[in-house]
Amino acid sequence: MMNQTKKLSIAFYWHMHQPVYQLSPEGDYLMPWVRLHAVKDYLDMLLIGKKFKNLKLNFNLVPVLLDALIDYGENEMHDIHSRLTITDIDDLTDDDKKFIINNFFDANYHSMILPNQEYERLLQKYQAGDENNIDIFSPQEYSDLMALFNLAWIDPSFKNMYPEVKALIKKGKNYSLSDRIKIIEIHRDIIRKIIPSYKKFADEGKIEITTSPYYHPILPIMLDLKEIRKTSSTTFPHNLKMELDAKMQTEMALDRVQELFGKRPKGIWPSEHCISPKELDLFKSLGIEWTISDEGILSNSINFEFIRDFRGYLEDPYHLLKSYKYKNGLDIIFRDSVLPNLIGFEYPNHDPENAANDLYDRIKSAQSKLLSSPDEHHLLTIAMDGENCWENYTHDGSTFLETIYGLIENDPTLETVLISDYIAKDTPKPLNKISSGSWVNRNFKLWIDEPLKNLAWTYLKQVRDDFSNYVKKNPINPNIEAARKELFICEGSDWFWWYGEPNNSGRDNIFDYIFREHLKNIYFYLDIEPPEYLDTPLLSAISKPSRYPKGEFTPVIDGKEKDDESWLNAGCINIPDGPVLKENKFYDKICFGYDKDNLYLRFYINEYTKNMPSMAKRVNQMYIYMRNQNKKQTLSPIRIIQKTEGLLPISKEKFHNEMQLSIYNGEINILRLVRAIPNNLWAIANPKNIKAVYDKVVDISIPFDDIEIDKGDTLEFVFVNANFGVKDFYIPNEMLLTIKRL
Repeated sequence: MMNQTKKLSIAFYWHMHQPVYQLSPEGDYLMPWVRLHAVKDYLDMLLIGKKFKNLKLNFNLVPVLLDALIDYGENEMHDIHSRLTITDIDDLTDDDKKFIINNFFDANYHSMILPNQEYERLLQKYQAGDENNIDIFSPQEYSDLMALFNLAWIDPSFKNMYPEVKALIKKGKNYSLSDRIKIIEIHRDIIRKIIPSYKKFADEGKIEITTSPYYHPILPIMLDLKEIRKTSSTTFPHNLKMELDAKMQTEMALDRVQELFGKRPKGIWPSEHCISPKELDLFKSLGIEWTISDEGILSNSINFEFIRDFRGYLEDPYHLLKSYKYKNGLDIIFRDSVLPNLIGFEYPNHDPENAANDLYDRIKSAQSKLLSSPDEHHLLTIAMDGENCWENYTHDGSTFLETIYGLIENDPTLETVLISDYIAKDTPKPLNKISSGSWVNRNFKLWIDEPLKNLAWTYLKQVRDDFSNYVKKNPINPNIEAARKELFICEGSDWFWWYGEPNNSGRDNIFDYIFREHLKNIYFYLDIEPPEYLDTPLLSAISKPSRYPKGEFTPVIDGKEKDDESWLNAGCINIPDGPVLKENKFYDKICFGYDKDNLYLRFYINEYTKNMPSMAKRVNQMYIYMRNQNKKQTLSPIRIIQKTEGLLPISKEKFHNEMQLSIYNGEINILRLVRAIPNNLWAIANPKNIKAVYDKVVDISIPFDDIEIDKGDTLEFVFVNANFGVKDFYIPNEMLLTIKRL
């Protein structure tokens, strides 16, 4: 007797999210992506379900996106692009025209520009000319460019719903101001249909709606920073103190979705599928029934590596096609990690029907390997971004989606399901451990543990500390909640995703500007002057070491600056000229390294200083602040006078040891080691084992034991140039240097 095919359930789970693009609640959006994806993706991805009687879909709607949709649809807010679109050509400034020619070709060439003869001609004309020449286009061509850009982003399915769209596309060129106004009005009408349509489909049981924490923060970073630090290769704040924020952002999201759709979500999509034990406990405490993460997290959690052949087919899909019950009672499903990459990046390069059939074959292949499964129910989860890939497909992905949905609908051994319905009938496998991580490389390095990302977290932590201290002293200020909203916006994942390596949005400067403006807004709401460091783009603030130590070395401590090859393995950081003239710098460069017993420092004297007797007569003081990253120590604050009120976040960090080095008249005048004691105080320690020599350079050897760094511990440290105890500059000014004692 032949084995009967086991029925396979499939959960299509589409995630819809955009960050905050406004500087203030009343201001225009600086980027148009909410509006453009709203008229291209959010509604048609839902309405396609009308064509299939049994199709069940799952949608994750992030509240910050829903608020923006209401802004556009009901409050008739604008972004820069839409406001220019409804502006009379005669009123456009030169800056407006420069913005238009540099931004209104942001569309997929093959699927959105090439099909329109005039749009493609304008692009060719732009590419052949000088991009800074605003006279490249006539007034009518500027009008046509704006009209064609906004028409290209409307999903093709709306041509039948809106006869005006079909007529406007057919017109091709010579668009008037009234045409452009009409296009934006159609955009708003589409947007106004989105939330009511989702509610209707949910009420009819055709879709399930879930949500994510309100402004899409990475909760494990806010909750589990200590755990993340264990595997860190860089330095970031010790404790963000954002546990309350994590809870509030999650609870606010559940409340908002219940308010808009009349039903409280049972499930939650953790931002970027980032997950951790503390996060799962938080979800359970808030009444959430289930959540989702990635295949890689499941692999680490159950110590089972999913093996695929050269085409990406799973050898044994059983564990991935099950739901799980975590030890706290929360249900978890895990998505297949290969299928989203195929749908997002590979399938757009192929005929959409062929691509859909390939996906169907992969589904059937997984199903065929369940014959020996002891269980009745199995779930294949296809969960991914629901908005960013479709412009790369012909017909904005509709042919692909209709084909795959039809193939599944017509296969009696397959079914699409609402995730909550499936979990209710399944017997989940027990899961006693969850491995922390995200969908990207099973870690959090796309959002933290990189110098620029760490600096953004440091800024955020400092501003949050200032906010918390203010609230404690002024709990009844009516603007506190407005300031808290700004704080929550800054906790969103998108800022950290675009900061630093490896991602590049092409608009990183705009993301940086919006992030810092929202940090400033917190102070404005509280009627406090924002700190000066928030005026400096983070993108230009990083001054990381030119190199880190290559390995252990034991140099000769003699201050001779001779060709000692051992120092070639040292890490080095150049001291920037900054606002002070180069000839006023005492040091040019600091090198640092270690062996199993000691930390080694070498300070290179500025050549100009060496040759100026008057400069040599000056007292130069350098402070080195140190602490153990791994062990709890008594910590005290940096005790250096600040010249200005605009304190850098790093100046608020606390340390266990302070070493003061004072050079006067060509000699080491003071070498003092100080240790932190309780109540934020310092006491002199015994520096007898520290060795320091100054001749051509300053060489210093500091025993790890003297600063309480044991084997396997990581030392964090920073240099502060501070003549007469007044801070000149931090080296580096945005991060701590690290060395691990082996």
